Amino acid sequence: MGNKIELKKVYGDVFFECARDYDENVVIARWFGPQSVETVKEGGAKLLEMMADKPYTKLLNCNKGVVGSWDLALGWVQEEWTPQMRKAGLRYLAQVVPNSIYVSMTIENLIQRIGNEFEIRTFREEADAMAWLLSIEG
Repeated sequence: MGNKIELKKVYGDVFFECARDYDENVVIARWFGPQSVETVKEGGAKLLEMMADKPYTKLLNCNKGVVGSWDLALGWVQEEWTPQMRKAGLRYLAQVVPNSIYVSMTIENLIQRIGNEFEIRTFREEADAMAWLLSIEG
């Protein structure tokens, strides 16, 4: 596993972390707490930086630690982040969803918006999401 990157809010709470699994060509991103347009953009930009540094085809995006909806950021994810990630080589997106109905609804909305850009599957546990990503050649 590569170096873990953490992003923090101004008062010190970690809202995002990511790391590259170099052996498996997978990036693992985890989100924590309430998310805003700003935090989604900041985390998304970090993933784009990682993609520019060394492209990857698989992303495990874990939302188990997220609280509340982040619907206001969906337009940016759809219009800005998704086309850039697709162009750079991302193909498979494993979404780990929490039991929270608000977060789950936001992720379902996201999948409706970008589902034709990536192969996306949802999971309750990271281990299941990783198993699916590792079962994919490439």
